[in-house]
Amino acid sequence: MDKILLSHGNGGLENNTLIKDIFYKNFQNSILEKSEDSAIIEDNLAFSTDSYTVSPIFFNGGDIGKLSVCGTCNDLAMMGAKPLYLSCGFIIEEGFNIIDLKKIVTSIKDELEINGSKIVTGDTKVVPKGSIDKIFINTTGIGKIQKNSISSLNLMEDDVIIISNSIGEHGASIFAQREGIDLETDLKSDCASLWSIVEKLIEANVDIHALRDATRGGLASLLNEWAINSNISIEIKEELVPIKDEVKGICELLGFEAYNLANEGTFAIALPKSEVSSALNIMKQFKITQNAKVIGKVTKEYLKKVILVSPWGTNRFLEMPSGELLPRIC
Repeated sequence: MDKILLSHGNGGLENNTLIKDIFYKNFQNSILEKSEDSAIIEDNLAFSTDSYTVSPIFFNGGDIGKLSVCGTCNDLAMMGAKPLYLSCGFIIEEGFNIIDLKKIVTSIKDELEINGSKIVTGDTKVVPKGSIDKIFINTTGIGKIQKNSISSLNLMEDDVIIISNSIGEHGASIFAQREGIDLETDLKSDCASLWSIVEKLIEANVDIHALRDATRGGLASLLNEWAINSNISIEIKEELVPIKDEVKGICELLGFEAYNLANEGTFAIALPKSEVSSALNIMKQFKITQNAKVIGKVTKEYLKKVILVSPWGTNRFLEMPSGELLPRIC
């Protein structure tokens, strides 16, 4: 590898290789090497950071401001942590419209209220026109862990996998809007904050083994990371995975795999079979998780692999995404 490619930011194979070969190698420590959505630090605190460069910055279902809060707060929630405090850093291109900046900041304010969190520090930089594309945002969050032991290292044989929503809506809608694809239906991003749902699951003492939101690299990346980190196999029934017809259509038209497309308000949960009914009953009380359903289970058949079972009984490996997926989706 001589130069950074767009594929190094895809959330898949190249991205993981870059992180492990360069960043993990030089920043090695016991916290970082767990490779969780958030780092667990002292006093039961979760700590996470992310940068947002989505294009277009205003999209059907949200904007870069809403996305920046949802993304970081969701990463905290996936570790069972209540989002409390965020930092927010803006890099703004010279000539950016003030009215658009006000809309973005209002979106941030509204999403903070949904999460019950607040921005307590930040930074603003303005760079010459052409240095960046309009506006980039970084958010870092700190949350208080409400339930310990949620981890990608904790999946067990016979655990059941639940997906909270249909997959691929964010990636497909961003691409359709960016490329001017006129859809007959109102496909929009699933961008949403997830803490309120996770909080209810924790309050009901649901025995959650693992949680993760299916962002860059989509469901395929999430499941492969789980399989590798827990040294297990995951078997998914293809006909059970919810995918909207509009997403299927875009995938068929352009050769995408819905399992690889990004989501920004959809998560997977791994838990014992005995907990499935309780979890689904809670999740179906929320609009954004009304379509939650069981899609598969944990096995030991092929260690560190994800198996996709077709409706006809044939199997194939669902590999970690590779190559250049959709750039600038988050």
